[in-house]
Amino acid sequence: MKILVLNCGSSSIKYQLIDMGNNADVMAKGLIERIGLDMGEFTHRAKDKEKYYTQVPIPNHEEGIHLMLKMLVDKTYGVLSDVNEINACGHRVAHGGEYFSQSSIIEEQELTWIEKLCVIAPLHNPGSLMGLRVMKRLLPKIKQVGVFDTSFHQTMSPEAFLYAIPYEYYTEQKIRRYGFHGTSHKYVAPKAATLLGEDWMDKKIIVCHLGNGASICAVNHGKSVDTSMGFTPVEGLIMGTRTGDLDLGVLLYIAENEKLDYKAMNDFVNKKSGLQGISGGKSDMRDIRAGKDSGDKRCKYAFDMFAYRVKKYIGAYIAAMNGVDIIAMTGGIGENAWFMREAIFENMEFLGIELDKSANEAFAGSDGLISTPASKVKVLSVTTNEELVIAQDTYNLVK
Repeated sequence: MKILVLNCGSSSIKYQLIDMGNNADVMAKGLIERIGLDMGEFTHRAKDKEKYYTQVPIPNHEEGIHLMLKMLVDKTYGVLSDVNEINACGHRVAHGGEYFSQSSIIEEQELTWIEKLCVIAPLHNPGSLMGLRVMKRLLPKIKQVGVFDTSFHQTMSPEAFLYAIPYEYYTEQKIRRYGFHGTSHKYVAPKAATLLGEDWMDKKIIVCHLGNGASICAVNHGKSVDTSMGFTPVEGLIMGTRTGDLDLGVLLYIAENEKLDYKAMNDFVNKKSGLQGISGGKSDMRDIRAGKDSGDKRCKYAFDMFAYRVKKYIGAYIAAMNGVDIIAMTGGIGENAWFMREAIFENMEFLGIELDKSANEAFAGSDGLISTPASKVKVLSVTTNEELVIAQDTYNLVK
């Protein structure tokens, strides 16, 4: 079965074509960017073929998906003889609210629910909704499946997901902690246990998905019991350009003093803060490390603050689960930045966590155990694969 995986943003489309009948082989993948601007960009690479790149106006998502389908059957760069070889399409959808506790085949009712959630996920859900509707028009015979970033966290209990605001805001407007990166957490937790020859359903696991967007999840015997992101992906850890946890009084104070409206404050917490705001323009951890090493005080603050917040959340989730067996480090920073992992796990021996420094450096960007044999808690570098999860869930629903 050939599954097309789509991740549609507000101005971009990422895609992979995966052959589930051939060991989940990635037949082709690509990226369409700058949709709706004067000039778009289209990058496509098929297995065992040269990369294709072009700049061309891409006025909307329908035109972008049309270009993608055309490229998949191109005689030089394609991998299909006909688009009808695609058996199903799996879509990454950021927010499923309380409507979706698991991945779902998308029909008209599900489209209505996803549209309703655009109000609380205005940066993410509209792109997914456009992708679903376009694919339904272009390939009406195939099944569309939604795989939701929030669904894995629907197992959280009220004390973990409710906010201390008037209860009516939850019952009437569904304001609560939803959490994100669920597709990655759902993939990495069992994979980490499997790497150790263990069953994740028997373990207490903390997954640290660290990248430009970053979140931590406490997984107790196969269920998400708490996660750092909240109603939106702004809460929790310091991120590339997002604030993470912030005293709400600070937000009110700045808004009033600088006369900032909602849009300006939204940009403030989502696009101008985080590592970029602290360091003075750098959001990539490699650049921040280089700045720190060269004596840049602000880069040192950004580096140390990031490590400190991750360490705090790990400690909190150990307390929440009454212990931990496995800690999995994933995402762009979690998998690759061995120097950040070293900073995070420094002086945590009292919790039974001992990092093996040589193994930590060796397993940068790959799967491997990075704690010492004496460490009571097993710490691993684990590569994530959200596209594969989307393909697997789609396959299981439509097969």
